[in-house]
Amino acid sequence: MQDWTGHSPAPIGTERRRGRGAVSNRSGRFEPSREESWDGWDIPEVRAAFRTDLRLEAARSILTRNTSPDVPFDRSVNPYRGCEHGCVYCFARPSHAWLGLSPGLDFETRLIGRPNAAEILRKTLSRKGYTVAPIAIGTNTDAYQPVERDQGIMRACLEVLRDFRHPVAIVTKGSLIERDIDILAPMAAEGLVHVGVSVTTLDAGIARAMEPRVPAPARRLATIRALAEAGIPVRVMMAPIVPGLTDTEIEAVFAAGREAGARAASWIMLRLPREVAGLWEEWLVEAFPDRAARIMARVREMHGGKAYDAAFGKRMRGEGPYAEMIAARARLTMQKEGLAERLPALACDRFEVPLGTLEQPALF
Repeated sequence: MQDWTGHSPAPIGTERRRGRGAVSNRSGRFEPSREESWDGWDIPEVRAAFRTDLRLEAARSILTRNTSPDVPFDRSVNPYRGCEHGCVYCFARPSHAWLGLSPGLDFETRLIGRPNAAEILRKTLSRKGYTVAPIAIGTNTDAYQPVERDQGIMRACLEVLRDFRHPVAIVTKGSLIERDIDILAPMAAEGLVHVGVSVTTLDAGIARAMEPRVPAPARRLATIRALAEAGIPVRVMMAPIVPGLTDTEIEAVFAAGREAGARAASWIMLRLPREVAGLWEEWLVEAFPDRAARIMARVREMHGGKAYDAAFGKRMRGEGPYAEMIAARARLTMQKEGLAERLPALACDRFEVPLGTLEQPALF
């Protein structure tokens, strides 16, 4: 299977990529070729394992704007680029190509953190003319990935949002969010926060293969419970549903989420944009060789014969009889379990610039 340059990605031994999602380090769109291109000779070479490397960069801006009709927000914050969780299906992988890095193993091992994110966010929210609307966090890469434990960039951003009484919607697979319940619970009491927790499968084996550094499914359900018990509105997300692999679990995942305390549920079909398609297919052949052809046939069935259709209104759900069947099952299960399609709207009328900023200087 070839990459964007027409080269065959170098075979990377399982020991070198232990605990990682991608099978290779395929070239991105803006690279001539990868350094480890295979020369065709099966001669063993000793090469280092892929270790997590975090580089810190000073952010010049922190709010990312979007106009997509497929998502219910127009701005987001990303404390990190790349994600150590290593979900092989992650639709954010192609963003690493813009950095001259591979959407493959580079995406989950060569990370970038923005330690001044909270400072830039504070300045942004303090500007005259800033218009309040919910900020989404975790929509590209997970702010609660393992490196956040030491860096605390997400927590610092939350402290700013709390100080400004600014609404925020968080999506995560990381149990580390429990650390921040002391901030999130008071914000939730004012209608300023809700959280989506992604539970793609209840099968620990599938989860370990597909999302190698994400907490186990049972642990994610425990996170839903902890958040819900603290009064924080939670949505259980089955994102993505993988045809032929996890699609039989829709009812079980939603029921488990409701049992843990989720108030709402949502789902997204498997998305394979740009480099993700090749990365996904080579992983699938290795991880589930007996199902690979059937899974990809279903995927292409929903996208007019292609691995992916980026058209608005289609990319999240697909189309055709199979997609309609999945949508019907999800809808009926949500009704049965008493799960709403969305959580209550966040409050945008509580925003205020705190004293001690340039816009609201303190008297003393």
